[in-house]
Amino acid sequence: MNVSFRWCGASPEFKVGNVPAATKTLRFKMVDRQAPNYQHGGGEVAFFGKASASIPCGALTGGYNGPSPPPPQVHDYEWTVTALDASGTAIAAGTATRKFPE
Repeated sequence: MNVSFRWCGASPEFKVGNVPAATKTLRFKMVDRQAPNYQHGGGEVAFFGKASASIPCGALTGGYNGPSPPPPQVHDYEWTVTALDASGTAIAAGTATRKFPE
């Protein structure tokens, strides 16, 4: 599965591709590579069987804390997107990393 994202609004915009046909949910999790123990969380989004999709800015609500490195530091943030089937079993995953602030 391939994943890319850009920073915007309350949560990033994602582009995902090569998503397995059996996918029903995409699970998103962010890790700060310079502070991996800080819990940024993520979220889940329903997925409707396309091989690729764009997940809009702001789609992750609730358990997601955005990037917040102490100024003037720049951190690397890695998103892992996991495709889940109807039973909640992980069937594919992809990652993407970007700096913040850019």
